[in-house]
Amino acid sequence: MTRLSSSCPAGVWMASLVKSGERNDVPPSTGIHPRRKAGMKRTSAEYAAGSAAVRPTLLTMLTTTVPAFFVALMLAGSQAQPLVTQTVPTDGKQVAPPTAGADIPKIRLQRLWPKAKLTRPVQVVARPDSPNLVYAVEQAGRVVELDLSNAEHEGKLVLDLTGPVHDKYNEQGLLSLAFHPKFAQTRHVFVWYTARKSGKDPSREVLARLTMAPDGTIDPATHEVLLTVEDPEWNHNGGTVLFGPDGMLYVSSGDGGSGNDPWGNGQNTETLLGCILRIDVDRTAGDKLYAVPSDNPFIGKQGVRPEIYAYGLRNVWRMSFDRKTGELYAGDVGQNAWEEIDIIVKGGNYGWRPREGFHPTSGVSDASEASDRFIDPLVEYPHKDGVSVTGGFVYRGSEYPALEGVYLYADYAFGTFWGLRAEGGALKAQPKVVVAKRGFCPASFGEANDGTLFVCGTAPGADGPGMIFKIDAVK
Repeated sequence: MTRLSSSCPAGVWMASLVKSGERNDVPPSTGIHPRRKAGMKRTSAEYAAGSAAVRPTLLTMLTTTVPAFFVALMLAGSQAQPLVTQTVPTDGKQVAPPTAGADIPKIRLQRLWPKAKLTRPVQVVARPDSPNLVYAVEQAGRVVELDLSNAEHEGKLVLDLTGPVHDKYNEQGLLSLAFHPKFAQTRHVFVWYTARKSGKDPSREVLARLTMAPDGTIDPATHEVLLTVEDPEWNHNGGTVLFGPDGMLYVSSGDGGSGNDPWGNGQNTETLLGCILRIDVDRTAGDKLYAVPSDNPFIGKQGVRPEIYAYGLRNVWRMSFDRKTGELYAGDVGQNAWEEIDIIVKGGNYGWRPREGFHPTSGVSDASEASDRFIDPLVEYPHKDGVSVTGGFVYRGSEYPALEGVYLYADYAFGTFWGLRAEGGALKAQPKVVVAKRGFCPASFGEANDGTLFVCGTAPGADGPGMIFKIDAVK
């Protein structure tokens, strides 16, 4: 499949028309939403993995430039507010209907480090022991250090993992990085990436630990594999590693790829696919270089991997903890109709693949109406408003009091940003469009140590230069 268009929104929107077989070649549906590389063609095997429902006429359309009238139609539809369905807290108590979001301020994006030459940045991460140093993760396998105290900073390469990282296809690559919460003592950095096949090693995702040297570089020679997850397809590779307020490491994994989860991994608790994992990287157990926390929800349960914290997820692309409440927000990329934001709770089943958003999944044999087995999203939005969600952060900085408590998220393809307010797992203020930046593909949000929020991505389109913005509230 050739690159659909140099315009990110149009290209991804057209991809969404045929993703009944393979979810938007978009964030790395994950993550980055990196787009399939320019000029890279889809193999016959990849087409075969898709749904038979894909029409030849649409496949033909994918090999051509997107017509202008489709772009206009897409942009017109993207102006609408997302459909919001009121949720009920997990304790079953009814809550008041959410407000219309009038108290959520608009935002603007302020470009940082314009001299830094970044390529497909998929994450921006703050170093916990420094007020000024942040790190841009590039999909190809590089990590670049940037200094908040120097607006002219051009970036310093501190890690090159392009050897073990496999980024041939759109959703593959170095997808996430996290610093150990006691980084000043341990100097440990953790990464999640898709690995190159070698010998008998299958397609897989890798969680690895590395150590930062005194000069600030991360030494590839310290690379140590903690966990591998075999993956049957190139797409849906999850993409976030982060530490919780409990000091445990949380990892989001995708459902294994293709489209409509043909292997049923979302509801299969004997696999580590389609899950949020929770492990203790400060201890070891048996032959593993990590331990399973004793309070994980499925310890001792037959037929359930003990590393699983929550499951029934399609492909969480970015999750974050609210630093005030400890709640875990996740953006789960949808299949053919709905994008969703979830609040992840211990032991939760979020319904994929029987459910997509608040709805039975179209075209699958196990589609389900709402059930006590499944936790519905906090909010969803339809594919007329966007096709690939990028989960964000709750703002807890001090610079903009009006933005306090607002969860910000975006759509990678359309460049639309929303804000919402939630409390105790229930929606309090409906999503409101806070800015729309057409042509910019927001791959990931980031949070500084003082609560300042960033967003990184590419423009114009997915193959444009990489850039990072600071998020400011419009006063």
